[in-house]
Amino acid sequence: MSADKFSNQSITPDDLAKVNSQQFTPISHVYVKVNLMCRLVFWLIIVSLLLILYWQPWFTLPKTIELYLPQIQLAVGILGLLSSAYGVIADKQKGYAVREHDFSYCSGVIFRSVISQPILRIQHVELKHGPIDRHFELANLEVFSAGGAMHTFAIAGLPNETARKLRSYVLTHSDIAEND
Repeated sequence: MSADKFSNQSITPDDLAKVNSQQFTPISHVYVKVNLMCRLVFWLIIVSLLLILYWQPWFTLPKTIELYLPQIQLAVGILGLLSSAYGVIADKQKGYAVREHDFSYCSGVIFRSVISQPILRIQHVELKHGPIDRHFELANLEVFSAGGAMHTFAIAGLPNETARKLRSYVLTHSDIAEND
């Protein structure tokens, strides 16, 4: 490399692109509903097991457990409702953005997180579908960076077609900087 082609100009923070000004596309509203349904079913099973434990005829419970089991059931039920409500709020805060040179994902209610990955550094992208996802035609998109064993970020709750389009776009544009 010749010395006359090298450039290392200073950049002020005001000249940098604003990551938070990106328009994030929210995840599927179907995913929010499905995730809520799964959470509620989980907590309903836990409360039902506690109820069965309370009413079972096979063995006697110690008096302290028998005395406090209704309060424990109520506390677990309230915890389940609160965690399900928080889950809905958190799912509605999730979103993604694709720009010419990077791919970003935001999430979080209290602690907001924005992860951006240059498309040039994306090594591969995986689509995953669980049984519930397949039934509701949803997919999880996992983005892996070059040199990393774990995914950089995963976007759950994308419609199948959108996930395929995003995967195709990232994989076909992973050589953008080489062609500039």
